[in-house]
Amino acid sequence: MAALSITAPTIGSRSVEPFETQHRREPARGIAISHWLRLGDGSSNVTYMASFVGENDDVSVIDRLYSVAEPQSGYLTAQQAIEAGVARSTLTYHAREGGTLQRAGRAVYRLRRFPGSPNEHVVPVWLGLSRADAVVSHVSALELLDLADVIPDEVHVTMPRSKRGTKIPEGVRAHFTDRPISRRDRRLVLGVPVTGVERTITDVVRGDGWTEQVDLAVRQSLVRGTTTLPRLREQLPKSWQARLRAAAVKASS
Repeated sequence: MAALSITAPTIGSRSVEPFETQHRREPARGIAISHWLRLGDGSSNVTYMASFVGENDDVSVIDRLYSVAEPQSGYLTAQQAIEAGVARSTLTYHAREGGTLQRAGRAVYRLRRFPGSPNEHVVPVWLGLSRADAVVSHVSALELLDLADVIPDEVHVTMPRSKRGTKIPEGVRAHFTDRPISRRDRRLVLGVPVTGVERTITDVVRGDGWTEQVDLAVRQSLVRGTTTLPRLREQLPKSWQARLRAAAVKASS
């Protein structure tokens, strides 16, 4: 920080001495330094402010980027950064080689020094499709809900059928549905919307049948109390009810 020289004022014949200094961050302008001044005879107080601009703009930008990316495992989109007040040119500057950001997809960035997590590969995929109302689903949802012991080769997302024209990136399997995913059927994991336990298990069964992964997911979710047998029974097709009961018996033994 550059040195800031302030000359204490005088009022009439009375001297003025510094009383208290407070540093306050101004997001768009840098740091403003407020000095509370006290008259030498203690009879009254006067306040004035001195500020400098520019030298801490970079800190402010990084703070803004972090505030957006932190709940999303260190990822953010260009649009999110712009909405947070970061200019597109500034974003490009920080995404240079060795910069604060590294590119993680089309208009998706990752904070370079943000700690990694085992399932974070799902986050940039969802961010790239978030404007199409994508929700992580099927076996990828089992993974994020910690109900599977296998990491799928593709990231599965579900989107409204009206979004069929959306460009789907490589490594993503999109499922289109006429059944809207209600708020009740969603969970937030790593800052990403994920289908809830009942909807996830039902989607996997409808797509792939009753697999070992489904059986494991049912047993684990019942043991952990993240769902109940009646809630699963309500959503699963009747043709799979017998398998559901058998899995529930295993979970209770």
